[in-house]
Amino acid sequence: MKKQLTLALALLLGSATAATAPQVAWLKNLKVLGSISIAENGDLVYIGTDARAHRTDANGKEKWNFALGDVGRAQPIITPAGKVIIGAYDDYLIQLNAAGQVDWRVKLDGDIVASPALRADGSVLAASSSGTLWALSSTGQPLWSFKAGGGIYSSPTVAADGTIYFGAQDNQLYALTPAGGRKWAFRANSFIFSSPAVDAQGNVYFGSSDRNIYAVDANGQLRWRVPANLFVNASPIITSTGLIVVGSYDGNVYAIDKNGAVEWTYKTGAPVAAPAVELTNGDVLVGDLQGTLHAINASGRGQWTIKTGKRIDTTVAVSDAGTWYFSTNDGQLSAIQRQAPIATGEWSFYRSVPSGWGRTLTATEATNRRSRTQAAQAAARPTTPAPTPTTPAPRPTPGGTATTPAPRPTTPTPAVDPVAAATRAGRAALVRDGQVYLPLTDLVEALGARVRVTTSVTTTLEFAGRPVTLTVRSIDGRAYVPLAALTLLPDAAPAYDARARAYRLRVPGRTVSLPLDFARLLRPVYTPR
Repeated sequence: MKKQLTLALALLLGSATAATAPQVAWLKNLKVLGSISIAENGDLVYIGTDARAHRTDANGKEKWNFALGDVGRAQPIITPAGKVIIGAYDDYLIQLNAAGQVDWRVKLDGDIVASPALRADGSVLAASSSGTLWALSSTGQPLWSFKAGGGIYSSPTVAADGTIYFGAQDNQLYALTPAGGRKWAFRANSFIFSSPAVDAQGNVYFGSSDRNIYAVDANGQLRWRVPANLFVNASPIITSTGLIVVGSYDGNVYAIDKNGAVEWTYKTGAPVAAPAVELTNGDVLVGDLQGTLHAINASGRGQWTIKTGKRIDTTVAVSDAGTWYFSTNDGQLSAIQRQAPIATGEWSFYRSVPSGWGRTLTATEATNRRSRTQAAQAAARPTTPAPTPTTPAPRPTPGGTATTPAPRPTTPTPAVDPVAAATRAGRAALVRDGQVYLPLTDLVEALGARVRVTTSVTTTLEFAGRPVTLTVRSIDGRAYVPLAALTLLPDAAPAYDARARAYRLRVPGRTVSLPLDFARLLRPVYTPR
Protein backbone atom coordinates (compact mmCIF):
# COMPACT_ATOMS: atom_id res chain seq x y z
CA MET A 1 0.00 0.00 0.00
CA LYS A 2 2.81 2.43 0.93
CA LYS A 3 4.58 1.83 -2.39
CA GLN A 4 1.36 2.38 -4.35
CA LEU A 5 0.57 5.57 -2.43
CA THR A 6 4.10 6.89 -3.05
CA LEU A 7 3.64 6.30 -6.78
CA ALA A 8 0.29 8.07 -6.74
CA LEU A 9 1.78 11.08 -4.93
CA ALA A 10 4.62 11.28 -7.42
CA LEU A 11 2.12 11.48 -10.23
CA LEU A 12 -0.09 13.99 -8.45
CA LEU A 13 2.73 16.28 -7.30
CA GLY A 14 4.69 16.11 -10.54
CA SER A 15 4.57 18.82 -13.19
CA ALA A 16 1.42 19.01 -15.27
CA THR A 17 2.86 18.37 -18.70
CA ALA A 18 -0.15 16.64 -20.19
CA ALA A 19 -3.09 18.97 -19.84
CA THR A 20 -6.28 17.95 -21.57
CA ALA A 21 -6.41 19.16 -25.16
CA PRO A 22 -9.44 21.28 -26.07
CA GLN A 23 -12.12 19.65 -28.19
CA VAL A 24 -12.43 20.34 -31.90
CA ALA A 25 -15.83 22.00 -32.40
CA TRP A 26 -16.05 21.10 -36.08
CA LEU A 27 -14.01 19.62 -38.93
CA LYS A 28 -14.92 20.39 -42.54
CA ASN A 29 -13.39 19.75 -45.94
CA LEU A 30 -13.18 23.37 -47.11
CA LYS A 31 -10.31 22.74 -49.59
CA VAL A 32 -7.97 25.01 -47.64
CA LEU A 33 -4.54 25.32 -49.24
CA GLY A 34 -3.03 28.60 -48.06
CA SER A 35 -2.91 30.49 -44.79
CA ILE A 36 -6.22 31.88 -43.56
CA SER A 37 -7.00 35.54 -42.89
CA ILE A 38 -9.76 36.53 -40.47
CA ALA A 39 -11.89 39.65 -40.88
CA GLU A 40 -13.07 41.80 -37.98
CA ASN A 41 -16.51 40.17 -38.18
CA GLY A 42 -14.95 36.68 -37.98
CA ASP A 43 -15.17 35.79 -41.69
CA LEU A 44 -12.43 33.54 -43.11
CA VAL A 45 -10.64 34.22 -46.42
CA TYR A 46 -8.17 31.83 -48.07
CA ILE A 47 -7.05 30.24 -51.34
CA GLY A 48 -8.33 26.72 -51.93
CA THR A 49 -7.03 23.62 -53.65
CA ASP A 50 -9.61 24.35 -56.37
CA ALA A 51 -7.71 27.53 -57.42
CA ARG A 52 -10.44 29.76 -55.99
CA ALA A 53 -10.48 32.45 -53.36
CA HIS A 54 -13.04 31.57 -50.69
CA ARG A 55 -14.83 33.65 -48.09
CA THR A 56 -16.80 31.87 -45.37
CA ASP A 57 -18.40 32.90 -42.11
CA ALA A 58 -16.81 31.98 -38.78
CA ASN A 59 -18.43 28.51 -38.93
CA GLY A 60 -17.13 27.68 -42.40
CA LYS A 61 -20.34 28.41 -44.33
CA GLU A 62 -19.33 29.82 -47.69
CA LYS A 63 -20.37 33.35 -48.62
CA TRP A 64 -18.67 33.49 -52.02
CA ASN A 65 -15.78 32.14 -54.06
CA PHE A 66 -13.80 33.65 -56.90
CA ALA A 67 -11.94 31.76 -59.66
CA LEU A 68 -8.21 32.48 -59.82
CA GLY A 69 -5.91 31.50 -62.66
CA ASP A 70 -3.94 29.07 -60.49
CA VAL A 71 -3.57 27.86 -56.93
CA GLY A 72 -1.54 29.79 -54.37
CA ARG A 73 -0.49 29.71 -50.75
CA ALA A 74 -0.09 33.40 -49.95
CA GLN A 75 -2.18 34.70 -47.06
CA PRO A 76 -4.75 37.25 -48.32
CA ILE A 77 -5.05 40.76 -46.91
CA ILE A 78 -8.38 41.98 -45.58
CA THR A 79 -8.29 45.78 -45.52
CA PRO A 80 -10.00 47.96 -42.90
CA ALA A 81 -12.66 48.68 -45.53
CA GLY A 82 -13.36 44.96 -45.97
CA LYS A 83 -11.59 44.58 -49.32
CA VAL A 84 -9.68 41.37 -50.07
CA ILE A 85 -6.25 41.55 -51.72
CA ILE A 86 -5.03 38.20 -52.96
CA GLY A 87 -2.28 36.79 -55.17
CA ALA A 88 -1.64 33.34 -56.65
CA TYR A 89 0.71 31.46 -58.94
CA ASP A 90 -0.93 32.99 -62.04
CA ASP A 91 1.12 36.21 -61.48
CA TYR A 92 -1.97 38.35 -60.73
CA LEU A 93 -2.57 40.51 -57.67
CA ILE A 94 -6.31 41.13 -57.35
CA GLN A 95 -8.48 43.25 -55.12
CA LEU A 96 -12.03 42.01 -54.50
CA ASN A 97 -14.78 43.91 -52.77
CA ALA A 98 -16.70 42.53 -49.79
CA ALA A 99 -19.07 40.72 -52.18
CA GLY A 100 -16.24 38.97 -54.05
CA GLN A 101 -16.29 41.18 -57.16
CA VAL A 102 -13.15 42.53 -58.82
CA ASP A 103 -12.08 46.09 -58.02
CA TRP A 104 -8.78 45.80 -59.88
CA ARG A 105 -6.21 43.25 -61.00
CA VAL A 106 -2.55 43.72 -61.92
CA LYS A 107 -0.23 41.21 -63.59
CA LEU A 108 3.23 41.03 -62.04
CA ASP A 109 6.35 39.39 -63.49
CA GLY A 110 6.11 36.01 -61.76
CA ASP A 111 4.26 33.77 -59.34
CA ILE A 112 3.06 35.42 -56.13
CA VAL A 113 4.24 32.98 -53.48
CA ALA A 114 4.86 35.38 -50.59
CA SER A 115 1.99 37.05 -48.76
CA PRO A 116 1.49 40.73 -49.69
CA ALA A 117 1.70 43.55 -47.13
CA LEU A 118 -0.64 46.50 -46.55
CA ARG A 119 0.95 49.85 -45.73
CA ALA A 120 -0.63 52.46 -43.47
CA ASP A 121 -1.54 54.66 -46.47
CA GLY A 122 -3.50 51.81 -48.09
CA SER A 123 -0.85 50.95 -50.69
CA VAL A 124 0.18 47.32 -51.18
CA LEU A 125 3.52 45.54 -51.45
CA ALA A 126 3.68 42.28 -53.42
CA ALA A 127 6.70 40.16 -54.34
CA SER A 128 7.20 37.85 -57.30
CA SER A 129 9.16 34.63 -57.74
CA SER A 130 11.13 36.53 -60.40
CA GLY A 131 12.66 38.65 -57.67
CA THR A 132 10.72 41.91 -57.97
CA LEU A 133 9.04 43.74 -55.13
CA TRP A 134 6.15 45.87 -56.38
CA ALA A 135 4.39 48.78 -54.67
CA LEU A 136 0.83 49.45 -55.86
CA SER A 137 -1.57 52.19 -54.84
CA SER A 138 -4.90 51.43 -53.17
CA THR A 139 -6.45 51.60 -56.66
CA GLY A 140 -3.94 49.13 -58.15
CA GLN A 141 -1.66 51.64 -59.88
CA PRO A 142 2.06 50.70 -59.91
CA LEU A 143 4.06 53.13 -57.75
CA TRP A 144 7.54 51.61 -58.01
CA SER A 145 9.40 48.31 -58.22
CA PHE A 146 12.68 46.97 -56.85
CA LYS A 147 14.67 44.12 -58.35
CA ALA A 148 16.40 41.76 -55.92
CA GLY A 149 19.12 39.31 -56.88
CA GLY A 150 16.90 36.25 -56.60
CA GLY A 151 13.30 35.10 -56.33
CA ILE A 152 11.29 36.38 -53.38
CA TYR A 153 9.42 33.82 -51.26
CA SER A 154 9.74 35.79 -48.02
CA SER A 155 6.73 37.99 -47.29
CA PRO A 156 7.58 41.71 -46.98
CA THR A 157 7.33 43.29 -43.55
CA VAL A 158 6.87 47.03 -42.92
CA ALA A 159 8.37 48.62 -39.79
CA ALA A 160 6.97 51.59 -37.87
CA ASP A 161 9.18 54.05 -39.80
CA GLY A 162 8.03 52.63 -43.15
CA THR A 163 11.18 50.60 -43.83
CA ILE A 164 10.42 47.46 -45.85
CA TYR A 165 12.19 44.17 -45.08
CA PHE A 166 12.18 40.91 -47.04
CA GLY A 167 14.49 38.00 -47.83
CA ALA A 168 15.40 36.62 -51.24
CA GLN A 169 16.92 33.58 -52.90
CA ASP A 170 20.24 35.39 -53.35
CA ASN A 171 20.73 34.78 -49.59
CA GLN A 172 20.15 38.43 -48.68
CA LEU A 173 17.77 40.25 -46.36
CA TYR A 174 16.89 43.59 -47.97
CA ALA A 175 15.89 46.86 -46.33
CA LEU A 176 14.17 49.43 -48.58
CA THR A 177 13.00 52.97 -47.98
CA PRO A 178 9.25 53.66 -48.25
CA ALA A 179 9.93 54.97 -51.76
CA GLY A 180 11.62 51.72 -52.84
CA GLY A 181 15.27 52.75 -52.54
CA ARG A 182 17.79 50.29 -51.18
CA LYS A 183 18.95 51.10 -47.64
CA TRP A 184 21.10 48.03 -47.07
CA ALA A 185 21.29 44.26 -47.55
CA PHE A 186 22.49 41.67 -45.04
CA ARG A 187 23.92 38.45 -46.44
CA ALA A 188 23.18 35.06 -44.89
CA ASN A 189 24.80 31.84 -46.11
CA SER A 190 21.77 30.36 -47.87
CA PHE A 191 18.22 31.07 -49.04
CA ILE A 192 15.79 33.13 -46.95
CA PHE A 193 12.22 31.83 -47.05
CA SER A 194 11.45 33.14 -43.57
CA SER A 195 9.41 36.34 -43.33
CA PRO A 196 10.98 38.93 -41.01
CA ALA A 197 9.58 39.98 -37.63
CA VAL A 198 10.30 43.51 -36.36
CA ASP A 199 10.38 44.59 -32.72
CA ALA A 200 9.62 47.99 -31.16
CA GLN A 201 13.32 48.94 -31.29
CA GLY A 202 13.51 48.30 -35.03
CA ASN A 203 15.49 45.05 -34.78
CA VAL A 204 14.71 42.44 -37.42
CA TYR A 205 14.53 38.66 -36.84
CA PHE A 206 14.46 35.92 -39.48
CA GLY A 207 15.63 32.39 -40.24
CA SER A 208 17.65 30.97 -43.12
CA SER A 209 18.25 27.68 -44.86
CA ASP A 210 21.83 28.02 -43.59
CA ARG A 211 20.49 26.64 -40.25
CA ASN A 212 20.66 29.91 -38.35
CA ILE A 213 18.25 32.30 -36.67
CA TYR A 214 19.38 35.90 -37.13
CA ALA A 215 18.89 39.24 -35.40
CA VAL A 216 19.91 42.35 -37.35
CA ASP A 217 19.58 45.94 -36.15
CA ALA A 218 17.88 48.76 -38.05
CA ASN A 219 21.19 49.61 -39.75
CA GLY A 220 21.75 46.11 -41.08
CA GLN A 221 24.40 45.13 -38.51
CA LEU A 222 24.39 41.61 -37.12
CA ARG A 223 23.34 41.55 -33.45
CA TRP A 224 23.47 37.78 -33.03
CA ARG A 225 22.76 34.46 -34.65
CA VAL A 226 21.65 31.23 -33.02
CA PRO A 227 22.34 27.93 -34.79
CA ALA A 228 19.71 25.27 -35.36
CA ASN A 229 20.36 21.75 -36.61
CA LEU A 230 18.48 22.10 -39.91
CA PHE A 231 16.75 24.72 -42.06
CA VAL A 232 14.88 27.59 -40.43
CA ASN A 233 12.35 28.39 -43.13
CA ALA A 234 9.51 29.23 -40.75
CA SER A 235 8.75 32.85 -39.90
CA PRO A 236 9.44 33.98 -36.33
CA ILE A 237 7.09 35.74 -33.93
CA ILE A 238 7.90 37.98 -30.95
CA THR A 239 5.96 37.13 -27.80
CA SER A 240 4.55 39.55 -25.26
CA THR A 241 7.51 38.76 -22.99
CA GLY A 242 10.01 39.62 -25.74
CA LEU A 243 10.98 36.11 -26.85
CA ILE A 244 11.66 35.36 -30.51
CA VAL A 245 9.94 32.02 -31.18
CA VAL A 246 10.51 30.06 -34.38
CA GLY A 247 10.50 26.41 -35.44
CA SER A 248 13.04 24.51 -37.52
CA TYR A 249 13.17 21.45 -39.73
CA ASP A 250 15.24 19.88 -36.94
CA GLY A 251 11.98 19.36 -35.03
CA ASN A 252 12.65 22.03 -32.41
CA VAL A 253 10.86 25.25 -31.54
CA TYR A 254 13.37 27.81 -30.27
CA ALA A 255 12.64 30.70 -27.89
CA ILE A 256 15.43 33.30 -27.81
CA ASP A 257 15.55 36.53 -25.86
CA LYS A 258 16.41 39.80 -27.56
CA ASN A 259 20.05 39.49 -26.50
CA GLY A 260 20.44 36.14 -28.26
CA ALA A 261 20.21 33.80 -25.25
CA VAL A 262 18.15 30.65 -25.81
CA GLU A 263 15.47 30.65 -23.11
CA TRP A 264 14.05 27.26 -23.99
CA THR A 265 13.81 24.65 -26.74
CA TYR A 266 10.70 22.55 -27.25
CA LYS A 267 10.96 19.26 -29.15
CA THR A 268 8.04 18.52 -31.44
CA GLY A 269 9.50 15.30 -32.84
CA ALA A 270 8.88 16.39 -36.46
CA PRO A 271 10.02 19.18 -38.81
CA VAL A 272 8.37 22.57 -38.27
CA ALA A 273 7.69 24.76 -41.30
CA ALA A 274 4.70 26.74 -40.01
CA PRO A 275 4.94 29.98 -38.05
CA ALA A 276 3.82 29.88 -34.42
CA VAL A 277 1.17 32.19 -32.96
CA GLU A 278 0.91 33.59 -29.42
CA LEU A 279 -2.30 33.70 -27.38
CA THR A 280 -3.29 36.16 -24.68
CA ASN A 281 -2.60 33.55 -21.99
CA GLY A 282 1.05 33.36 -23.09
CA ASP A 283 0.74 29.96 -24.78
CA VAL A 284 2.15 29.41 -28.27
CA LEU A 285 0.44 27.21 -30.88
CA VAL A 286 2.39 25.60 -33.72
CA GLY A 287 1.88 22.65 -36.05
CA ASP A 288 4.46 20.20 -37.43
CA LEU A 289 4.85 18.24 -40.64
CA GLN A 290 3.67 14.98 -39.04
CA GLY A 291 0.32 16.65 -38.36
CA THR A 292 0.53 17.40 -34.65
CA LEU A 293 -0.68 20.69 -33.20
CA HIS A 294 1.32 21.69 -30.12
CA ALA A 295 0.46 24.10 -27.30
CA ILE A 296 3.55 25.36 -25.48
CA ASN A 297 3.39 27.59 -22.42
CA ALA A 298 5.53 30.69 -21.82
CA SER A 299 8.16 28.59 -20.04
CA GLY A 300 8.57 26.17 -22.96
CA ARG A 301 6.57 23.34 -21.41
CA GLY A 302 4.20 21.37 -23.58
CA GLN A 303 0.58 21.81 -22.54
CA TRP A 304 -1.15 19.38 -24.86
CA THR A 305 -1.10 18.05 -28.41
CA ILE A 306 -3.70 17.21 -31.05
CA LYS A 307 -2.59 14.60 -33.59
CA THR A 308 -4.17 14.72 -37.05
CA GLY A 309 -1.79 12.40 -38.90
CA LYS A 310 -1.72 14.88 -41.82
CA ARG A 311 0.85 17.57 -42.51
CA ILE A 312 0.36 21.01 -40.93
CA ASP A 313 2.52 23.56 -42.73
CA THR A 314 0.51 26.76 -42.32
CA THR A 315 0.00 28.85 -39.22
CA VAL A 316 -2.95 28.52 -36.85
CA ALA A 317 -5.39 31.38 -37.53
CA VAL A 318 -6.80 32.82 -34.29
CA SER A 319 -9.81 35.13 -34.18
CA ASP A 320 -10.27 37.98 -31.74
CA ALA A 321 -13.16 36.03 -30.23
CA GLY A 322 -10.89 33.09 -29.39
CA THR A 323 -11.63 30.59 -32.18
CA TRP A 324 -8.60 28.69 -33.47
CA TYR A 325 -8.50 27.40 -37.06
CA PHE A 326 -5.89 24.96 -38.35
CA SER A 327 -5.77 23.13 -41.66
CA THR A 328 -4.02 20.02 -42.91
CA ASN A 329 -2.61 19.23 -46.35
CA ASP A 330 -5.79 17.43 -47.42
CA GLY A 331 -7.79 20.67 -47.28
CA GLN A 332 -9.58 19.87 -43.98
CA LEU A 333 -10.16 22.77 -41.60
CA SER A 334 -10.62 22.28 -37.85
CA ALA A 335 -12.08 24.86 -35.48
CA ILE A 336 -11.65 25.03 -31.70
CA GLN A 337 -13.96 27.57 -30.08
CA ARG A 338 -14.12 29.63 -26.88
CA GLN A 339 -10.39 29.69 -26.22
CA ALA A 340 -7.81 32.39 -25.53
CA PRO A 341 -7.68 34.93 -28.38
CA ILE A 342 -4.59 36.10 -30.23
CA ALA A 343 -2.12 38.18 -28.25
CA THR A 344 -1.57 41.84 -29.09
CA GLY A 345 2.19 42.03 -28.54
CA GLU A 346 4.95 43.39 -30.76
CA TRP A 347 4.67 40.62 -33.37
CA SER A 348 2.37 37.89 -32.03
CA PHE A 349 1.50 36.63 -35.52
CA TYR A 350 3.77 36.27 -38.54
CA ARG A 351 1.66 38.75 -40.55
CA SER A 352 1.22 40.96 -37.46
CA VAL A 353 -2.62 40.74 -37.34
CA PRO A 354 -5.17 38.03 -38.23
CA SER A 355 -6.24 40.02 -41.32
CA GLY A 356 -2.71 39.70 -42.75
CA TRP A 357 -1.42 43.28 -42.94
CA GLY A 358 2.23 42.43 -42.36
CA ARG A 359 3.26 45.70 -40.75
CA THR A 360 3.85 47.32 -37.39
CA LEU A 361 0.64 48.95 -36.20
CA THR A 362 0.32 52.61 -35.34
CA ALA A 363 -0.36 53.46 -31.70
CA THR A 364 -4.02 54.08 -32.49
CA GLU A 365 -4.34 50.81 -34.41
CA ALA A 366 -2.70 48.87 -31.58
CA THR A 367 -5.09 50.40 -29.03
CA ASN A 368 -8.08 49.63 -31.24
CA ARG A 369 -6.92 46.03 -31.69
CA ARG A 370 -6.68 45.47 -27.97
CA SER A 371 -10.14 46.94 -27.49
CA ARG A 372 -11.62 44.75 -30.24
CA THR A 373 -10.01 41.64 -28.81
CA GLN A 374 -11.38 42.36 -25.35
CA ALA A 375 -14.85 43.15 -26.70
CA ALA A 376 -14.94 40.09 -28.95
CA GLN A 377 -13.81 37.81 -26.13
CA ALA A 378 -16.41 39.26 -23.78
CA ALA A 379 -19.12 38.74 -26.40
CA ALA A 380 -18.05 35.13 -26.87
CA ARG A 381 -18.50 34.34 -23.17
CA PRO A 382 -21.92 33.51 -21.81
CA THR A 383 -22.83 36.06 -19.17
CA THR A 384 -25.48 36.21 -16.47
CA PRO A 385 -26.98 39.69 -16.20
CA ALA A 386 -26.69 41.24 -12.78
CA PRO A 387 -29.98 42.08 -11.09
CA THR A 388 -30.98 45.70 -11.53
CA PRO A 389 -31.16 47.50 -8.18
CA THR A 390 -34.50 49.11 -7.53
CA THR A 391 -35.35 52.10 -5.38
CA PRO A 392 -38.52 51.73 -3.29
CA ALA A 393 -41.36 54.01 -4.40
CA PRO A 394 -42.04 57.00 -2.13
CA ARG A 395 -44.77 56.30 0.43
CA PRO A 396 -47.30 58.93 1.53
CA THR A 397 -47.15 60.36 5.04
CA PRO A 398 -50.27 61.02 7.14
CA GLY A 399 -50.21 64.60 5.87
CA GLY A 400 -50.33 63.43 2.29
CA THR A 401 -46.71 64.26 1.38
CA ALA A 402 -44.74 61.47 -0.23
CA THR A 403 -41.43 60.63 1.36
CA THR A 404 -38.66 58.38 0.17
CA PRO A 405 -37.64 55.74 2.69
CA ALA A 406 -34.12 56.00 4.00
CA PRO A 407 -31.79 53.63 2.18
CA ARG A 408 -31.29 50.33 3.88
CA PRO A 409 -27.83 49.78 5.27
CA THR A 410 -25.78 47.63 2.97
CA THR A 411 -23.85 44.62 4.11
CA PRO A 412 -20.18 45.07 3.27
CA THR A 413 -18.56 42.43 1.11
CA PRO A 414 -16.62 40.16 3.41
CA ALA A 415 -12.84 40.33 3.03
CA VAL A 416 -11.24 37.34 1.35
CA ASP A 417 -9.58 35.00 3.84
CA PRO A 418 -6.92 32.99 1.92
CA VAL A 419 -6.38 30.53 4.78
CA ALA A 420 -10.09 29.75 5.07
CA ALA A 421 -10.33 29.48 1.27
CA ALA A 422 -7.42 27.01 1.22
CA THR A 423 -9.13 24.96 3.93
CA ARG A 424 -12.38 24.89 1.95
CA ALA A 425 -10.53 23.93 -1.23
CA GLY A 426 -8.73 21.04 0.46
CA ARG A 427 -11.85 19.71 2.16
CA ALA A 428 -13.80 19.83 -1.10
CA ALA A 429 -11.14 17.92 -3.06
CA LEU A 430 -12.37 15.10 -5.29
CA VAL A 431 -10.72 12.29 -7.23
CA ARG A 432 -11.69 11.60 -10.82
CA ASP A 433 -9.83 9.23 -13.17
CA GLY A 434 -6.90 8.99 -10.77
CA GLN A 435 -6.43 12.76 -10.42
CA VAL A 436 -7.15 15.01 -7.46
CA TYR A 437 -9.29 18.03 -8.31
CA LEU A 438 -9.82 21.24 -6.31
CA PRO A 439 -12.73 23.71 -6.57
CA LEU A 440 -11.71 26.66 -8.74
CA THR A 441 -13.40 29.47 -6.77
CA ASP A 442 -11.86 28.56 -3.41
CA LEU A 443 -8.49 27.89 -5.00
CA VAL A 444 -8.42 31.33 -6.68
CA GLU A 445 -9.12 33.02 -3.32
CA ALA A 446 -6.43 30.97 -1.59
CA LEU A 447 -3.86 31.92 -4.22
CA GLY A 448 -4.81 35.60 -4.29
CA ALA A 449 -5.35 35.27 -8.03
CA ARG A 450 -8.02 36.72 -10.31
CA VAL A 451 -10.00 34.92 -13.01
CA ARG A 452 -9.63 36.49 -16.44
CA VAL A 453 -11.48 34.02 -18.66
CA THR A 454 -13.08 30.63 -18.01
CA THR A 455 -14.25 28.33 -20.78
CA SER A 456 -15.65 24.82 -20.63
CA VAL A 457 -12.12 23.37 -20.61
CA THR A 458 -9.72 26.07 -19.38
CA THR A 459 -9.43 29.01 -17.04
CA THR A 460 -6.96 31.86 -17.44
CA LEU A 461 -5.87 33.44 -14.17
CA GLU A 462 -4.07 36.69 -13.48
CA PHE A 463 -1.44 35.50 -11.01
CA ALA A 464 1.69 37.31 -9.80
CA GLY A 465 1.23 39.82 -12.62
CA ARG A 466 1.16 37.11 -15.32
CA PRO A 467 -1.58 35.20 -17.16
CA VAL A 468 -1.63 31.47 -16.44
CA THR A 469 -3.97 28.99 -18.11
CA LEU A 470 -5.08 25.82 -16.30
CA THR A 471 -7.40 23.05 -17.38
CA VAL A 472 -10.89 22.95 -15.89
CA ARG A 473 -13.33 20.11 -15.34
CA SER A 474 -16.98 20.50 -14.46
CA ILE A 475 -18.01 18.18 -11.63
CA ASP A 476 -21.62 18.34 -10.43
CA GLY A 477 -22.00 21.73 -12.07
CA ARG A 478 -18.96 23.23 -10.34
CA ALA A 479 -15.59 24.11 -11.91
CA TYR A 480 -12.60 22.13 -10.60
CA VAL A 481 -8.87 22.34 -11.39
CA PRO A 482 -6.46 19.38 -11.32
CA LEU A 483 -4.04 19.54 -8.41
CA ALA A 484 -1.14 18.68 -10.73
CA ALA A 485 -1.87 21.80 -12.82
CA LEU A 486 -0.78 24.04 -9.92
CA THR A 487 2.85 23.35 -10.82
CA LEU A 488 2.27 25.54 -13.90
CA LEU A 489 2.03 28.61 -11.67
CA PRO A 490 5.14 30.84 -11.87
CA ASP A 491 7.91 29.74 -9.48
CA ALA A 492 5.63 27.21 -7.78
CA ALA A 493 7.26 24.76 -5.37
CA PRO A 494 4.95 21.95 -4.15
CA ALA A 495 5.51 19.61 -1.22
CA TYR A 496 3.39 17.15 0.76
CA ASP A 497 3.56 16.86 4.54
CA ALA A 498 2.28 13.35 5.23
CA ARG A 499 2.27 13.85 9.00
CA ALA A 500 0.18 17.03 8.81
CA ARG A 501 -1.77 15.66 5.84
CA ALA A 502 -1.28 18.95 4.03
CA TYR A 503 -0.24 19.84 0.50
CA ARG A 504 1.86 23.01 0.64
CA LEU A 505 2.45 25.12 -2.43
CA ARG A 506 5.01 27.88 -2.16
CA VAL A 507 4.29 30.64 -4.70
CA PRO A 508 5.48 34.25 -4.94
CA GLY A 509 4.33 36.13 -1.86
CA ARG A 510 2.74 33.27 0.08
CA THR A 511 2.56 29.60 0.95
CA VAL A 512 -0.81 27.95 0.40
CA SER A 513 -1.55 25.02 2.69
CA LEU A 514 -4.31 22.68 1.52
CA PRO A 515 -5.54 19.99 3.95
CA LEU A 516 -5.41 16.86 1.81
CA ASP A 517 -5.45 13.31 3.09
CA PHE A 518 -4.16 11.42 0.08
CA ALA A 519 -4.48 8.05 1.83
CA ARG A 520 -8.21 8.68 2.19
CA LEU A 521 -8.68 10.28 -1.22
CA LEU A 522 -6.87 7.54 -3.08
CA ARG A 523 -8.17 4.57 -1.10
CA PRO A 524 -10.89 3.68 -3.65
CA VAL A 525 -8.25 3.61 -6.39
CA TYR A 526 -5.22 2.14 -4.62
CA THR A 527 -6.37 -0.81 -2.46
CA PRO A 528 -3.94 -3.04 -0.54
CA ARG A 529 -3.07 -6.39 -2.06
